[in-house]
Amino acid sequence: MHSKLLLIFVKNPVAGEVKTRLARDVGSLNALQIYKQLLRYTREVASAADADRQVWYSSKIDRRDAWSEEQFLKKLQKGDNLGERMSEAFRQGFEQGYQKIVIIGSDCAELTAGHLERAYQALENRDAAIGPSEDGGYYLLGLTSFEPGLFRGVDWSTSHVFQQTLEKFEAFKMSYDVLETLNDIDTVDDLKRSSLGIQ
Repeated sequence: MHSKLLLIFVKNPVAGEVKTRLARDVGSLNALQIYKQLLRYTREVASAADADRQVWYSSKIDRRDAWSEEQFLKKLQKGDNLGERMSEAFRQGFEQGYQKIVIIGSDCAELTAGHLERAYQALENRDAAIGPSEDGGYYLLGLTSFEPGLFRGVDWSTSHVFQQTLEKFEAFKMSYDVLETLNDIDTVDDLKRSSLGIQ
């Protein structure tokens, strides 16, 4: 077993249930196609990570999709909100014996294998690493130990998530590095700025 673990949180690709803000402008079917592109991109980036990998599905595990079970252990998210679901994934990872765990989502077309490498490097001498998104959230979080309080009392899916998480790092006296700010794809404007398009 590797000492490093990469957690990838994905939504099951169903029209009307993914990229709902984007779908208001481009329609749910186009939004689904964009999300499938993001899944492909995220899979390519994750495949290059020097770590064990787990893909965590939002509603059901798909044994026949493009996430190879030789490369990705498949798991199901558990919890009533994003914080609870991420907390559970980190808890299980540290219980399994991993020493450095990084989590990413599947919304960022600017994420590269280099960002993952920098996060793991930061965890060599920091308790945490975090990659802020331009919308006030974060696209990456890395930890060296399980701290469930990081995931409680956060206004998930708002522009306060990154700042509230920094405040929790300070409250728990955790050392941390902040990585480059990147942009998730949630709106048409995000899409126009990205390398993705409607195919």
